[in-house]
Amino acid sequence: MTAVTCPGLPGDWINGWLAAVGATVLDSRLRLHWTTGGTPLAVLSAHGANPASSLAERWPGRDVLDALPLAKNWMGTPEIARVVAVDDFDARVRAARGDPYSWTLSSTMTDLDVAKDGTVAHAPFDPAGPGPVKWLHHRLIRLSEAVRVSPGRLDRSLKGEAQRIKNNGLGFDLTRMGSQADGSGKWVDPVIEILVFFGLALLPVRGAGTDARLSRSARSSAIQRGWVREAKGHPRFRWPAWSPLLGRDGIDALLDLWQPTKKKTWRSVGVHAGWQTVQFKRTARADTTRGFGSARL
Repeated sequence: MTAVTCPGLPGDWINGWLAAVGATVLDSRLRLHWTTGGTPLAVLSAHGANPASSLAERWPGRDVLDALPLAKNWMGTPEIARVVAVDDFDARVRAARGDPYSWTLSSTMTDLDVAKDGTVAHAPFDPAGPGPVKWLHHRLIRLSEAVRVSPGRLDRSLKGEAQRIKNNGLGFDLTRMGSQADGSGKWVDPVIEILVFFGLALLPVRGAGTDARLSRSARSSAIQRGWVREAKGHPRFRWPAWSPLLGRDGIDALLDLWQPTKKKTWRSVGVHAGWQTVQFKRTARADTTRGFGSARL
Protein backbone atom coordinates (compact mmCIF):
# COMPACT_ATOMS: atom_id res chain seq x y z
CA MET A 1 0.00 0.00 0.00
CA THR A 2 1.16 3.52 -0.81
CA ALA A 3 0.06 5.76 2.07
CA VAL A 4 -0.11 9.56 1.98
CA THR A 5 -0.69 11.68 5.08
CA CYS A 6 -2.93 14.63 4.26
CA PRO A 7 -2.27 17.83 6.26
CA GLY A 8 -5.08 19.44 4.25
CA LEU A 9 -7.61 17.02 5.77
CA PRO A 10 -7.40 17.39 9.57
CA GLY A 11 -10.00 15.40 11.47
CA ASP A 12 -11.20 18.36 13.53
CA TRP A 13 -12.30 20.18 10.37
CA ILE A 14 -15.77 19.07 9.29
CA ASN A 15 -14.87 19.56 5.63
CA GLY A 16 -11.60 17.68 6.11
CA TRP A 17 -13.40 14.67 7.56
CA LEU A 18 -16.20 14.67 4.98
CA ALA A 19 -13.71 15.10 2.12
CA ALA A 20 -11.58 12.18 3.33
CA VAL A 21 -14.67 9.96 3.50
CA GLY A 22 -15.77 11.28 0.11
CA ALA A 23 -12.46 10.15 -1.40
CA THR A 24 -13.30 6.54 -0.47
CA VAL A 25 -16.76 6.95 -1.99
CA LEU A 26 -15.36 8.22 -5.29
CA ASP A 27 -12.61 5.59 -5.43
CA SER A 28 -13.38 2.20 -3.90
CA ARG A 29 -9.67 1.30 -4.11
CA LEU A 30 -8.75 3.85 -1.43
CA ARG A 31 -8.47 3.11 2.26
CA LEU A 32 -8.64 5.73 5.01
CA HIS A 33 -7.34 5.99 8.55
CA TRP A 34 -6.16 8.83 10.81
CA THR A 35 -2.91 9.68 12.56
CA THR A 36 -2.92 9.45 16.36
CA GLY A 37 -0.61 12.29 17.46
CA GLY A 38 -1.89 15.81 18.04
CA THR A 39 -4.71 16.71 15.68
CA PRO A 40 -5.48 13.53 13.68
CA LEU A 41 -4.80 13.85 9.95
CA ALA A 42 -6.34 11.74 7.21
CA VAL A 43 -4.09 9.06 5.73
CA LEU A 44 -5.20 7.79 2.31
CA SER A 45 -3.76 4.51 1.02
CA ALA A 46 -3.91 2.74 -2.33
CA HIS A 47 -2.37 -0.44 -3.78
CA GLY A 48 0.54 0.33 -6.07
CA ALA A 49 -0.38 3.94 -6.80
CA ASN A 50 -0.25 7.38 -5.29
CA PRO A 51 -3.72 8.03 -3.80
CA ALA A 52 -3.94 11.41 -5.56
CA SER A 53 -3.28 9.76 -8.94
CA SER A 54 -5.76 6.99 -8.18
CA LEU A 55 -8.41 9.50 -7.15
CA ALA A 56 -7.80 11.62 -10.26
CA GLU A 57 -8.66 8.59 -12.42
CA ARG A 58 -12.09 8.39 -10.77
CA TRP A 59 -12.76 12.12 -10.58
CA PRO A 60 -16.34 12.93 -11.73
CA GLY A 61 -16.54 14.95 -14.94
CA ARG A 62 -19.23 17.48 -15.72
CA ASP A 63 -21.23 14.79 -17.56
CA VAL A 64 -21.41 12.72 -14.35
CA LEU A 65 -22.39 15.67 -12.17
CA ASP A 66 -25.05 16.87 -14.62
CA ALA A 67 -26.60 13.38 -14.61
CA LEU A 68 -26.95 13.08 -10.82
CA PRO A 69 -30.54 12.39 -9.69
CA LEU A 70 -30.30 15.56 -7.57
CA ALA A 71 -30.09 17.71 -10.71
CA LYS A 72 -32.80 20.28 -11.34
CA ASN A 73 -34.03 18.40 -14.42
CA TRP A 74 -33.61 14.63 -14.61
CA MET A 75 -35.06 11.79 -16.68
CA GLY A 76 -38.31 13.59 -17.51
CA THR A 77 -39.35 13.86 -13.85
CA PRO A 78 -40.75 17.11 -12.37
CA GLU A 79 -38.18 19.83 -11.85
CA ILE A 80 -36.66 20.15 -8.37
CA ALA A 81 -34.61 22.99 -6.92
CA ARG A 82 -34.49 24.21 -3.30
CA VAL A 83 -38.19 23.93 -2.43
CA VAL A 84 -39.37 20.44 -3.38
CA ALA A 85 -43.00 19.32 -3.29
CA VAL A 86 -43.47 15.87 -1.81
CA ASP A 87 -45.14 14.53 -4.97
CA ASP A 88 -42.24 15.76 -7.11
CA PHE A 89 -39.75 14.18 -4.73
CA ASP A 90 -41.68 10.92 -4.81
CA ALA A 91 -41.59 10.88 -8.62
CA ARG A 92 -37.85 11.57 -8.64
CA VAL A 93 -37.08 8.87 -6.07
CA ARG A 94 -39.11 6.26 -7.93
CA ALA A 95 -37.25 7.03 -11.15
CA ALA A 96 -33.86 7.00 -9.40
CA ARG A 97 -34.35 3.67 -7.63
CA GLY A 98 -31.40 1.49 -8.58
CA ASP A 99 -29.27 4.39 -9.81
CA PRO A 100 -25.77 4.28 -8.22
CA TYR A 101 -26.16 7.95 -7.28
CA SER A 102 -29.64 7.68 -5.76
CA TRP A 103 -27.99 8.59 -2.46
CA THR A 104 -27.80 12.21 -3.69
CA LEU A 105 -31.54 12.32 -2.95
CA SER A 106 -31.66 10.24 0.23
CA SER A 107 -28.72 12.11 1.80
CA THR A 108 -30.20 15.54 1.20
CA MET A 109 -34.00 15.26 1.61
CA THR A 110 -36.71 13.03 3.04
CA ASP A 111 -40.42 12.64 2.42
CA LEU A 112 -40.75 11.09 5.89
CA ASP A 113 -41.14 14.65 7.13
CA VAL A 114 -43.50 16.91 5.19
CA ALA A 115 -44.07 20.56 6.03
CA LYS A 116 -47.45 22.30 6.16
CA ASP A 117 -46.91 23.60 2.63
CA GLY A 118 -46.43 20.05 1.32
CA THR A 119 -42.66 20.27 0.83
CA VAL A 120 -40.07 17.74 1.97
CA ALA A 121 -37.53 18.35 4.73
CA HIS A 122 -33.85 19.00 3.99
CA ALA A 123 -30.86 17.50 5.78
CA PRO A 124 -28.62 19.69 7.94
CA PHE A 125 -25.93 19.05 5.32
CA ASP A 126 -28.26 20.53 2.70
CA PRO A 127 -28.58 24.12 3.94
CA ALA A 128 -30.13 26.90 1.92
CA GLY A 129 -27.58 29.06 0.14
CA PRO A 130 -27.40 32.83 -0.16
CA GLY A 131 -28.77 34.75 -3.15
CA PRO A 132 -29.69 32.77 -6.25
CA VAL A 133 -27.51 29.73 -5.39
CA LYS A 134 -29.99 28.15 -3.03
CA TRP A 135 -29.75 24.44 -3.80
CA LEU A 136 -26.92 21.99 -3.36
CA HIS A 137 -26.59 20.61 -6.89
CA HIS A 138 -26.34 24.09 -8.38
CA ARG A 139 -23.53 24.91 -5.94
CA LEU A 140 -21.76 21.65 -6.82
CA ILE A 141 -21.83 22.46 -10.55
CA ARG A 142 -20.44 25.95 -9.95
CA LEU A 143 -17.58 24.46 -7.96
CA SER A 144 -16.77 21.94 -10.69
CA GLU A 145 -16.61 24.76 -13.24
CA ALA A 146 -14.03 26.58 -11.13
CA VAL A 147 -11.31 23.91 -11.09
CA ARG A 148 -9.43 21.66 -13.49
CA VAL A 149 -8.50 18.49 -11.64
CA SER A 150 -5.22 16.63 -12.10
CA PRO A 151 -3.11 14.44 -9.80
CA GLY A 152 -0.99 17.50 -9.00
CA ARG A 153 -4.03 19.65 -8.18
CA LEU A 154 -5.46 16.91 -5.97
CA ASP A 155 -2.12 16.48 -4.22
CA ARG A 156 -2.00 20.21 -3.37
CA SER A 157 -5.49 20.03 -1.88
CA LEU A 158 -4.60 16.95 0.19
CA LYS A 159 -1.52 18.78 1.48
CA GLY A 160 -3.52 21.93 2.27
CA GLU A 161 -1.48 23.97 -0.21
CA ALA A 162 -4.10 24.65 -2.89
CA GLN A 163 -5.29 28.17 -3.59
CA ARG A 164 -8.83 28.96 -2.51
CA ILE A 165 -11.38 30.71 -4.70
CA LYS A 166 -14.01 33.25 -3.76
CA ASN A 167 -17.13 31.08 -3.49
CA ASN A 168 -19.63 30.08 -0.81
CA GLY A 169 -18.99 26.38 -1.45
CA LEU A 170 -21.55 23.89 -0.21
CA GLY A 171 -22.10 25.94 2.94
CA PHE A 172 -20.80 23.58 5.65
CA ASP A 173 -17.37 24.99 6.41
CA LEU A 174 -16.99 27.71 9.02
CA THR A 175 -13.45 28.52 7.88
CA ARG A 176 -14.67 29.71 4.48
CA MET A 177 -15.71 32.97 6.13
CA GLY A 178 -13.39 35.92 6.36
CA SER A 179 -13.76 38.78 8.78
CA GLN A 180 -17.24 40.30 8.83
CA ALA A 181 -15.60 43.60 9.66
CA ASP A 182 -13.84 44.00 6.31
CA GLY A 183 -16.27 42.23 3.98
CA SER A 184 -13.60 39.86 2.68
CA GLY A 185 -16.20 37.34 1.53
CA LYS A 186 -16.07 33.56 1.56
CA TRP A 187 -13.21 31.43 0.20
CA VAL A 188 -13.08 27.67 -0.45
CA ASP A 189 -11.00 24.99 -2.14
CA PRO A 190 -13.35 23.61 -4.82
CA VAL A 191 -11.60 20.21 -4.85
CA ILE A 192 -12.26 19.75 -1.13
CA GLU A 193 -15.85 20.91 -1.52
CA ILE A 194 -16.53 18.35 -4.28
CA LEU A 195 -15.03 15.57 -2.15
CA VAL A 196 -17.23 16.74 0.73
CA PHE A 197 -20.32 16.31 -1.44
CA PHE A 198 -19.47 12.67 -2.09
CA GLY A 199 -18.89 12.13 1.63
CA LEU A 200 -22.63 12.64 2.08
CA ALA A 201 -23.21 9.22 0.49
CA LEU A 202 -22.84 7.63 3.95
CA LEU A 203 -25.15 10.10 5.70
CA PRO A 204 -28.80 9.46 4.76
CA VAL A 205 -31.58 11.60 6.21
CA ARG A 206 -34.76 10.11 7.66
CA GLY A 207 -37.91 11.19 9.45
CA ALA A 208 -40.64 9.77 11.66
CA GLY A 209 -43.22 9.69 8.88
CA THR A 210 -44.79 12.91 10.11
CA ASP A 211 -46.96 15.13 7.93
CA ALA A 212 -47.45 18.61 9.34
CA ARG A 213 -50.56 19.00 7.17
CA LEU A 214 -52.23 16.32 9.28
CA SER A 215 -50.68 17.09 12.66
CA ARG A 216 -50.84 19.93 15.15
CA SER A 217 -47.12 19.66 15.78
CA ALA A 218 -44.95 21.60 13.35
CA ARG A 219 -41.64 20.38 14.82
CA SER A 220 -39.51 18.62 12.24
CA SER A 221 -38.67 14.97 12.85
CA ALA A 222 -36.05 14.88 10.08
CA ILE A 223 -32.65 13.67 11.28
CA GLN A 224 -29.49 12.85 9.33
CA ARG A 225 -27.14 10.03 10.21
CA GLY A 226 -24.58 11.15 12.77
CA TRP A 227 -26.70 14.06 14.00
CA VAL A 228 -28.20 14.07 17.49
CA ARG A 229 -30.82 16.28 19.08
CA GLU A 230 -30.12 17.66 22.51
CA ALA A 231 -32.59 18.94 25.09
CA LYS A 232 -31.32 22.48 24.52
CA GLY A 233 -29.53 24.13 21.64
CA HIS A 234 -28.96 23.11 18.03
CA PRO A 235 -28.62 19.49 16.85
CA ARG A 236 -25.00 18.37 16.61
CA PHE A 237 -23.14 16.14 14.18
CA ARG A 238 -20.57 13.80 15.74
CA TRP A 239 -17.74 12.13 13.86
CA PRO A 240 -14.76 9.88 14.70
CA ALA A 241 -11.14 9.29 13.72
CA TRP A 242 -9.99 5.67 13.54
CA SER A 243 -6.81 3.60 13.22
CA PRO A 244 -7.79 0.62 10.98
CA LEU A 245 -7.51 1.08 7.19
CA LEU A 246 -11.12 1.27 6.05
CA GLY A 247 -12.82 1.62 2.69
CA ARG A 248 -16.29 2.99 2.09
CA ASP A 249 -18.10 -0.10 3.41
CA GLY A 250 -15.87 -0.33 6.46
CA ILE A 251 -16.52 3.30 7.34
CA ASP A 252 -20.24 2.69 6.86
CA ALA A 253 -20.07 -0.19 9.37
CA LEU A 254 -17.96 1.81 11.83
CA LEU A 255 -20.50 4.64 11.90
CA ASP A 256 -23.08 2.08 13.04
CA LEU A 257 -20.83 0.62 15.74
CA TRP A 258 -19.28 3.78 17.18
CA GLN A 259 -21.02 5.16 20.28
CA PRO A 260 -19.90 8.76 20.80
CA THR A 261 -21.18 9.01 24.38
CA LYS A 262 -19.48 5.76 25.53
CA LYS A 263 -15.82 6.65 25.27
CA LYS A 264 -14.70 3.46 27.01
CA THR A 265 -15.93 1.50 23.99
CA TRP A 266 -14.06 3.55 21.38
CA ARG A 267 -10.87 1.50 21.44
CA SER A 268 -12.77 -1.73 20.71
CA VAL A 269 -13.78 -0.33 17.28
CA GLY A 270 -10.48 1.40 16.59
CA VAL A 271 -11.61 4.97 17.31
CA HIS A 272 -9.11 7.28 19.02
CA ALA A 273 -10.71 10.73 18.64
CA GLY A 274 -14.09 12.33 18.02
CA TRP A 275 -15.68 15.73 17.54
CA GLN A 276 -19.04 17.43 17.37
CA THR A 277 -20.23 20.45 15.46
CA VAL A 278 -20.43 23.97 16.82
CA GLN A 279 -22.93 25.97 14.81
CA PHE A 280 -22.31 29.45 13.41
CA LYS A 281 -24.30 32.08 15.29
CA ARG A 282 -26.19 34.39 12.98
CA THR A 283 -25.72 38.11 13.47
CA ALA A 284 -29.31 38.91 12.52
CA ARG A 285 -32.58 37.08 11.93
CA ALA A 286 -32.31 37.70 8.19
CA ASP A 287 -28.74 36.33 8.03
CA THR A 288 -28.77 33.18 5.85
CA THR A 289 -25.15 32.25 6.57
CA ARG A 290 -24.58 28.66 7.71
CA GLY A 291 -21.43 26.95 8.89
CA PHE A 292 -20.06 24.44 11.35
CA GLY A 293 -16.98 24.53 13.55
CA SER A 294 -15.93 21.71 15.87
CA ALA A 295 -15.34 20.82 19.51
CA ARG A 296 -13.45 17.72 20.57
CA LEU A 297 -15.42 15.08 22.43
